This record gives sequence, structure tokens and C-alpha cells, in this order.
Amino acid sequence: MPQVNSPALDLDVEEWLGGPSSNISSELGKPILIKVFQVNCPGCFTHGMPEVLKVRAKFRNSTLLTWGLATAFEDFHLNTFENLKKLIGSGEVVGETHEALNSRGLLNNNRLDYSIPFPVAWDRVVPYQSTDYLLDTHNFIKKDSPQFDSFQKKDQELILNQVMSYLKKKEYEAKTFEAYQLKGTPSTLLIDRNGILRGKWFGSGYGLEQEVEKLLSY
Repeated sequence: MPQVNSPALDLDVEEWLGGPSSNISSELGKPILIKVFQVNCPGCFTHGMPEVLKVRAKFRNSTLLTWGLATAFEDFHLNTFENLKKLIGSGEVVGETHEALNSRGLLNNNRLDYSIPFPVAWDRVVPYQSTDYLLDTHNFIKKDSPQFDSFQKKDQELILNQVMSYLKKKEYEAKTFEAYQLKGTPSTLLIDRNGILRGKWFGSGYGLEQEVEKLLSY
């Protein structure tokens, strides 16, 4: 897993939409903003995407590259490449995203009222196979609960059992999402012009404009 202030990993993707295929190591010399999202993720489209579009517009005269990374760590029947193509091609949304945006009056003829004008990569989603569920369980907990060792024994056992049960039912894994050990969507990655990971956040509303300004100064 790449840590902040260490070299960023190339994205492990199946295909690009809305722009030419590329990758981090191919764009050295240019800072990169990557918005990670799922098609079936209301918050990605009420907050994550609008935030990135605003930042992209503000820094349109800079060398900043803006990419999307569509991934899938749940709802695999909705978070599909086919639904991503509909989203990029016509703004069509599905599932909980459609329900949430429609209820707030944020759709235009059942489609997003904005377009996604930057290239979007489809994360490589493969069947999940574990060779050591216990190790995978501890790694999962370490990612999401760094204070785990301070928990009471009974709470540790409860969490261990819950996570292992989840992993034994897990069907697929998204390679880039897992490689960066992201916690959910929307998430944001910032990579400087030297290919160094300078920021990794889950959620939105944490001052992305200021973070990009810092990124451009490296």
C-alpha cells in the first residue's frame, strides 16, 4: 500500500472512458487529482463529483490532470462497467444514486444535470480468493480500525468474527481500490508531478481547493 509522501502505484484498470488511456507513471511532470467513486453511490454525485468539478474549473489553466476512477467494492450488480458507460455517455444513473438524486430534484430527465468532462478509468474487478482468511482479516481491521489493539478482548473477538464472516462471503475485489487500501467512496488521491502520493482522503468537504494549491507548489 502506498503511504502518503511515498511513490504512488499505477492504477490497475480494465479500460478508460471519456479520454485516452494513461497512468501515473506515464504523466510524470504533471500533478494528478483522482476522484474514486462507485456508480451506485449517492454521495459521490451529490458531493464528490461537484467538488472535483469546481476544483477542476478553478485550476483549468494549470498543469493539473483530473481523472475519475470508477470502482466496485459492493453492490456488484449495479457497480458495473455497463452502468459506468451509461453514466459517462448520457448521464444515466441507477440504483440508490437515482433514488437519492431524484428525491432531491437533482436529475434532468432522469439523468445527471452535469457531465463528467475528464477521463474515467474502470478499476480491475476480479473474483476474490483468499489464501489466508485470518491474515486478510487482520489486514482489513488494521486499515479501518488502527486502535484495534486497544479494544477489550471481547470486542476484538466480535470484530474479528464479523470481518472474517464478511470476507468469506466476499465475491470480488477491485485491484486499485484494494492496493490503495481505500475505506470507501467518494475518495480522493492527489499525486504530485514527481509521482509521489501527497493526499488520500475518504469523503469530501475537507478543503480540496487548498490541498490542490499545495499540490501545485511541489
